[in-house]
Amino acid sequence: MIEKKIYGNPVETGAVAAGMDGTREDGWPFAWRRTMRTDDIVFGLGENMHGINKRGFRYVSWCSDVPNQGEFTPSMYGAHNLIIIYGPRDGSCEALFFDSASRVTFDIGYSEKNTIEVTSEDTGIVLYTITPDTDGREGVSVLNDVVRQFRTLIGRSYIPPRWAFGLQQSRWGYKTEQDIREVTEGYRKAGLPLDSVCMDIDYMESYKDFTVDTAKFPDLAGLARELKDDGIRLVPIIDAGVRIEEGYDVYDEGMQKDYFCKKEDGTPFAAGVWPGRSHFTDFMREDASEWFGSKYEALTAQGIEGFWNDMNEPAMFYSDESIREVFDKIKSFEGRRLDVDSFFKFTPLSGSTFNRMDDYQRFYHEVKGEDGTVTRMRHDKVHNLYGSFMTRAAALALRKLSPDRRMLLYSRASCIGAHRYGGIWTGDNAATWEHLRQEVKMLPSLNMVGFLYSGADIGGFGGSTTRELLLRWLAFGVFTPLMRNHSAWDTRRQEFYAFGDVEDYRSVLELRYALLPYIYSEFVKAALGGGMYLRPLGFDFPGDDRALRCEDELLAGEGLLIAPVCEENARGRYVYLPEDMTRVIWRKGSIRTQEMAKGSYYIYVPLDSVSFFVRKDRLVPLCAPAKDSASLDTSHFTLVGTGKAYGLYEDDGFTRDIALEGRLRTLTR
Repeated sequence: MIEKKIYGNPVETGAVAAGMDGTREDGWPFAWRRTMRTDDIVFGLGENMHGINKRGFRYVSWCSDVPNQGEFTPSMYGAHNLIIIYGPRDGSCEALFFDSASRVTFDIGYSEKNTIEVTSEDTGIVLYTITPDTDGREGVSVLNDVVRQFRTLIGRSYIPPRWAFGLQQSRWGYKTEQDIREVTEGYRKAGLPLDSVCMDIDYMESYKDFTVDTAKFPDLAGLARELKDDGIRLVPIIDAGVRIEEGYDVYDEGMQKDYFCKKEDGTPFAAGVWPGRSHFTDFMREDASEWFGSKYEALTAQGIEGFWNDMNEPAMFYSDESIREVFDKIKSFEGRRLDVDSFFKFTPLSGSTFNRMDDYQRFYHEVKGEDGTVTRMRHDKVHNLYGSFMTRAAALALRKLSPDRRMLLYSRASCIGAHRYGGIWTGDNAATWEHLRQEVKMLPSLNMVGFLYSGADIGGFGGSTTRELLLRWLAFGVFTPLMRNHSAWDTRRQEFYAFGDVEDYRSVLELRYALLPYIYSEFVKAALGGGMYLRPLGFDFPGDDRALRCEDELLAGEGLLIAPVCEENARGRYVYLPEDMTRVIWRKGSIRTQEMAKGSYYIYVPLDSVSFFVRKDRLVPLCAPAKDSASLDTSHFTLVGTGKAYGLYEDDGFTRDIALEGRLRTLTR
């Protein structure tokens, strides 16, 4: 059951796909409080730090450019305002979605250990309260039920083409066509599978969106065509800022048609990002949004079938105003004797212009209300929508450019609603074991809010990874829908062939391709049915307290339990099985199985192998690995588990006409 209440003057976020009536409530600024019992568990909030259970911390829903995040980080790249409160004592369950364009703070037992307080001040909130509606269906978890209802409310999750479930190799620093060729040749020579190579800002001319530096990439269309013939796609980046440069057609046209955000005095707002001083498209305007989306054709016309949108919180290095202020402050220290106080005021100045709140308060959007009237609204009031609306602009344009075939699209910034248009990756993480553990906790929370196509940069984006960390991260990444190896320009090379001995990487990577038909099938079923592809153990075993409290094991689809090794120098790990399961040990293309009863075990997991578990009375199909997703032989499967049959979803991998009817192939022993 879903109840809707309206507070303040909410801006339409696009989060909810199915309209419903609600009651208007008094009280603004918004403050919602709830007392928790000591054993209550709070799930949700999508992309955030801390555990699957969100108790004990204060989270600020504010799309933020926050590399090298840690336990101290209150905001991430996304704003996903869903919480689910579950009471193990009596099985009570309630989901609450605080739909808002503005900053929302969730204090979940941080100020008062048994109190949740949700507050907001800027515009308005539509509060949706969801309670279980299991209709007496035996065995239906109330946790899975409230997620299903919520997902019905917000609409179907984005489904990418099948090749997007293959390995993506990326690095900030592939500067030329030759660099791309060296990567693809490195994978093929090493006998490692690969489906796509991501292109960071290096391919652009002066970092300008929708341009190609022809000195570095003299024939992008030819390169894309040649690689596609070998089963590999190119996936370029698109950033939010448009370089201010007369003669650059995107800038000239945006200025001529008045599509950029303005300051209070009506002049275009300027801030620095990768290309220097830039303007920002007003994605709150339908015409401006359609215009920006249409520009993707400059690359689709050259054979590009996928994109990743970045820097769209929006991230800003400085504004004209903030950098002028900082230069004035720096000059004021010249000639002074810097003591302990003044020195520590001086040193942070050069970085103090990044993503400042006063810069977000300097520009405005044109927002259309329900009655069609247009209101100028300061950016910070609707900040969380910016990246989402950029994703929507791209997705709607790509549907027009490619009406019959799905294209790959994922973004850094997001809020609920963007899950219908694209996936996300979890931003600029670091090569640390902590961040591997954090991904295990974050991805099921993202599944709750509809972002099924998600993943983290395998091995870590910032800092230099180690061979062991990269292998253990890959052993988890083979189960995540978005599987991308990505790193920064100033780190060691971390392509899987770059460590000399590739046998261990090949062993683990081949499992991904053996499982790819299962992963694709379970992903589509979850998207169409409003389910979760990755979910906490407790969602399927809500009466099992150990399963409810488990933070380092996940269920993947209907058949698998995964328990990644996330500790350095570990030879294995302890696992908890909430029911009888079949353990599968994968090593170099071969499998061994072991029947295991419900309980706790220590399992040995060498670096060149992966252990996973098939649930009771389930089957999981494995096919022979291949060099890319298009080369997989799905005429024959090895079936593991104790089930009798498995319904495998199959299509051509591209069609936008997605339905289970007529596309489920029954596999039996």
